[in-house]
Amino acid sequence: MVQKQWYLEYTIHKNRPGLLGDIASMLGMLEINILTINGVEGKTRGLLLETDDDGKIDQVSKILNKVDSVTVTALRSPRLVDLLAVRHGRYIDRDSDDQKTFRFTRDELGILVDFLGEIFKRDGHQLIGLRGMPRVGKTESIIAGSVCSMKRWTFVSSTLLRQTVRSQLSEDEMNPNNVFIIDGIISTLRSNEKHHQLLQDLMSMPSTKVVEHPDVFVKESEYSYDNFDFIIELRNNPDEQIVYDTFTTIYTDDM
Repeated sequence: MVQKQWYLEYTIHKNRPGLLGDIASMLGMLEINILTINGVEGKTRGLLLETDDDGKIDQVSKILNKVDSVTVTALRSPRLVDLLAVRHGRYIDRDSDDQKTFRFTRDELGILVDFLGEIFKRDGHQLIGLRGMPRVGKTESIIAGSVCSMKRWTFVSSTLLRQTVRSQLSEDEMNPNNVFIIDGIISTLRSNEKHHQLLQDLMSMPSTKVVEHPDVFVKESEYSYDNFDFIIELRNNPDEQIVYDTFTTIYTDDM
C-alpha cells in the first residue's frame, strides 16, 4: 500500500514528564512513522506522520480525544503551512480576512525563502504578489526561493542592478519551468507596448510569475487581485507601513 503523510497537532494543557514519549509510543505501537516533531508556538506540538493505513489515523484521533492532557487541533493531510510550521517551529502570519495573504519580517527571511521554494516547485500557472518597501529583500528572496526549488529565474523587469525592461526573451528564457520576476511599477509605469505584449504572453504560460509591488501592478493594468494565487508581505519590522507614494521618487532616482 502507498505511504501517506499526515499532520498531527495538539495543544498541551498539562505538560507532564513523559507526555511526548507516551504519544510517540502509542504511534509506534500502531506502526505509524514519525517523520518530524517540533514545537509550534507556545504549548502546541506538531508532528508529521506517515502510514499506509488511514484507519490507524482514526484510531489515533479516538485515543487522543480521551487524553485530558492534550487537545487535538489538527489531524489532516499536511498543507504547505503545516510542513513549514513543523520545520521552523512556528506558523506563518496569515491574514484572517484574506487567507491568500502571508506576512513576513526581514528576520524571517529563512522561512520566507523556504515558503517560496515550496511554492515554486509546483507546476503550472501561478501568480504571486510580493509587497514591501524598497531594499527590504524582495528580489533576493525570490532568487533564493528559485535556487531552493532548483529552478532558473528570469528578470522581465527589475531595478536590482539597473532599470531593466525586457521587450523579448530568448527561447531558453521562455521555458515554462523558469520563475519570471516582474517589477509591478516598472512594468506598468516605465514600459512600452512590446513589454506589455511580453507580459501577456507570460501570463498565458503554465509557469510561475512573481510580481513585486502587486498593488501598483493591479492599479495600472488589466489584472486584479483575483488573478493572484498568493500575496506575500515583507517588512523590516511588524509595524512598518507599506506605502507607495514614496516609490515614484526612488524609481526616478534609479533611472
